[in-house]
Amino acid sequence: MRPFVVSCRALPWRAPFGWLAAGWRDLRRAPALSAGFGLLLVLLSLLVALLGWWLGRFALLAALLSGFVFIAPLLGAALYEVSRCHERGEVPTLAGCIARARRIVGHAAVFALVQMVILLVWSRAGMMVTAFVPIETGEWASLLEFLAIGSAIGSLFAALTFAAAAFSLPLIADREVDMVTALLSSVNAVLRNKSACAIWAVLIVLFTAFGLVTGLLGLGLVMPWLAYAAWHGYRAVLDPADWPLLD
Repeated sequence: MRPFVVSCRALPWRAPFGWLAAGWRDLRRAPALSAGFGLLLVLLSLLVALLGWWLGRFALLAALLSGFVFIAPLLGAALYEVSRCHERGEVPTLAGCIARARRIVGHAAVFALVQMVILLVWSRAGMMVTAFVPIETGEWASLLEFLAIGSAIGSLFAALTFAAAAFSLPLIADREVDMVTALLSSVNAVLRNKSACAIWAVLIVLFTAFGLVTGLLGLGLVMPWLAYAAWHGYRAVLDPADWPLLD
């Protein structure tokens, strides 16, 4: 009988820097595939941003985000295949990347549903803060109170989202494991490696910010790089030997 969650290892706080170094090596070894998927990610990000700005309605924007959240794991799985092939001494191909993504379509749907529920609850929590913590005109104390409470609640939801996604997507792209087990395994690994995962979260924010301030063009570089690094992070943290390979 398999354990409830995938077992994990304890890593030092500096481990994410090693993941980035390994991810950079994968990026350099597969420049064409990385550039192709990077360009696709930039185009999708631009599409969501433009439609969100143009439509401006929460319901429609939520629908766009749900589609993006569904596509993101598929693109991630395709990129993980690059690192997976390099790890095995194989040459990654576009066909192999697409085949890997097709294998996790069902898991991607479950992941998108979970993430959208978190986003919707997060949005509702923000509305409640606005309703119950009003900002008095000219009162700096009320503004600071609003910002403090809103930031605290937002941080909780952001932490939950990160913990659920940190290692679950590479896991389902590598092993025959259900999405619920993958999500719980990821949360468990994050809780047991708080310092390393905190550094990893900060690095993701910084790299993503770089991609945004470059007019989304930088995402074409940093997103494949982060995906490769996430694969190496999963391989370092989790030990899924009890689950068969997704081959």
